[in-house]
Amino acid sequence: MATIYEVSKLAGVSLATVSRVMNGTAKVSERTQEKVEKAMQELGYTPNSVAISLASKRSNCVGILVATLDGVFFGGMMQGIESQLRKHNKHVVITAGHGRLEDELKGIKFLQSRNCDAIIVHAEMLSDDELIELSKGKTPIYVMNRHIPEMAERCVSLDNIEGGYLSARYVLEQGHKDLVIISGPHYKKDALQRVEGCQKALAEFNVDVQQKQMFEGTYLEESGAAAIDHFIKNKIQFSAIICGNDQMAIGAMARLREHNLVPARDISIIGFDDVTFASCTHPRLSTIKYPIYEMGKVTANLVMQEVYKVSTNNRKLRFEPTLIVRDSVRPFG
Repeated sequence: MATIYEVSKLAGVSLATVSRVMNGTAKVSERTQEKVEKAMQELGYTPNSVAISLASKRSNCVGILVATLDGVFFGGMMQGIESQLRKHNKHVVITAGHGRLEDELKGIKFLQSRNCDAIIVHAEMLSDDELIELSKGKTPIYVMNRHIPEMAERCVSLDNIEGGYLSARYVLEQGHKDLVIISGPHYKKDALQRVEGCQKALAEFNVDVQQKQMFEGTYLEESGAAAIDHFIKNKIQFSAIICGNDQMAIGAMARLREHNLVPARDISIIGFDDVTFASCTHPRLSTIKYPIYEMGKVTANLVMQEVYKVSTNNRKLRFEPTLIVRDSVRPFG
């Protein structure tokens, strides 16, 4: 069986040049490419990923650390990343942190041990300082859903404050004043930022939401349902619900029906993320679009440009949320 070394010798070029031709990661002259391809054909050479890695000193793999492997949100993120990397014959290695600091650290160490050429991180427990320190290692680290000034050029993020503001402002513009808020867990920075945005809109409309009108959820459907039970048990009056994400909104809508309250008709509700099922609910869920698929693509392009030296046009690192109006919020009265 022919080897990459034999291809190199027959073509009269270096191992690195053969690797560049096979990976398409850097420009080579047309004549050189023809020589390498002809040598591969004559020798019946089938590229071996290990041999290519040894020659190029690249694994052609990118590591991804996500919070969890279930749910449509992270599925969209991973799909965006993988679709772009696959175009350039790169592969992904994925691990999950499960909302535990120890597991996030273990996950990054695992990806480093697999000789990933870069690591894309969506961390929940790692602090900014910890990510900055990790970024000083030999493996480049790119961060999603967080803006860290010290590594701003490797952060792809959403303006969550603006998203929370758009969400609350829309509900307030419909005349609702008796509001409740179901937030994400407060140990997550994006959850707190969305609440901050809501509070900004409430202040503009001179509407006061007290602590008893707020419920700290988990971003999961069952916490949306638990929030409804809490508000009703404590006799809190509300005409509209602002949810920190779509999954909690779905759970809240289901539990409202169990209390003989019809979403939209009796209680307006808005979510956040615009996951795939948001337009399939009844009523269709109004929400804030989180372009996680597009952000995944941009992050992958950033890796291709900086690590693999492949030119990309997209350098947008900060994304703006948009309001998606459907049927779940109706004018008050």
